Amino acid sequence: MSPTSPDLVPGPDTGPSLAPHEGWLRVHFGAGSPSHADFHWFWLRHQCDVDRHPRTGERTLDASEVPLGARPRSVGLDTQRRRVLVTWDEPSGRQSSYELEWLRAHAYAPGRVEVPPPPADAARVTLEAGRCSDLAALVEACVARVRHEGLCVVRGSSAAWGRSPEDDTEPLIEAFSAAGLSLVGTHFGRVEDLRTDNTTNQNTDQLGYTDAGIDLHTDQPFLDKPPRYQLLQCIRTADVGGDSFFCDALAAARYIASIDAPAFERLTTLPVRFHRKQKSFERVVVSPLLTMAGPSGFLVRYSYFTLAPFEASFAEMEAWYRAYTRFAEIVRDPRHQVRLRLEPGDFVLYDNHRMLHGRTAFSGARWLRGIYFDRK
Repeated sequence: MSPTSPDLVPGPDTGPSLAPHEGWLRVHFGAGSPSHADFHWFWLRHQCDVDRHPRTGERTLDASEVPLGARPRSVGLDTQRRRVLVTWDEPSGRQSSYELEWLRAHAYAPGRVEVPPPPADAARVTLEAGRCSDLAALVEACVARVRHEGLCVVRGSSAAWGRSPEDDTEPLIEAFSAAGLSLVGTHFGRVEDLRTDNTTNQNTDQLGYTDAGIDLHTDQPFLDKPPRYQLLQCIRTADVGGDSFFCDALAAARYIASIDAPAFERLTTLPVRFHRKQKSFERVVVSPLLTMAGPSGFLVRYSYFTLAPFEASFAEMEAWYRAYTRFAEIVRDPRHQVRLRLEPGDFVLYDNHRMLHGRTAFSGARWLRGIYFDRK
């Protein structure tokens, strides 16, 4: 959460103002250059002038003594709007003061462009089937939304066309085929029946056919070319639980590149091994987690349950774990996820090269159908 601020002045063009963020502070200086700059809280805490010898003025606090998680209790401007005043969230209640012109002179991120974290607004990716003239128009709008946002949630598809959810599957496949997508069969079969009592698919010895919660992941990262899209169609809801959640990994990649360049470098360059081994199926692929500009554009491979043991060098292993954890903390934050409950007749289409998806644990006879597609 951002700290409370007793004297924030809205708008960067009306004079000095502050915009607190979770890990840093944006200072708008008003007239002059740069117009604004960003400062990490730990950097500000280290620069506190209280930590100087009263006679010599020399600094008495080493940078290593400042926790990277340092956060303020409150932040604001003084009455003359010439100083930033910070009360730190620590037992001493330390108060610090920074002249705006001193901050401008020592700005290490002048004019920085803020990159937003992954969005969580379900409304921006939701379509109501009943508002479309026919199934073809709905599917065309759905594909366009996925092309732009990576995800589309469609409410009330089967009811809009007067069909049961079970009877809506094949018409949906035909409509998406007409819209330029081709169905991709996998080692599970043509259409997956994701239910605990599955009798229709092969290779069901995996989490998708249980009632366990499954955290964010991409599907089939152990293939050289994972299917591009997946359609998840709700046939029956669980009695309790079974909610779905999604995160835009492309937005997460851009966000982490803007706040942690070393982590981004490792995530895009260090190869890791994905290994799927089942009773009748085994595949291995070696690839970075993030490919920013591959043959088909952006591609994320992310699946904690098919990642093989990491094999970075001894000198790189700790840094790799830090990078991986930084990415996981971003995507697993519910504030960065689209969270929803699918009802019978609803479906989602998502870009499996871009979006991470998961579900909560459930009880009851939950039944979703999964169909993979590629571009024709």
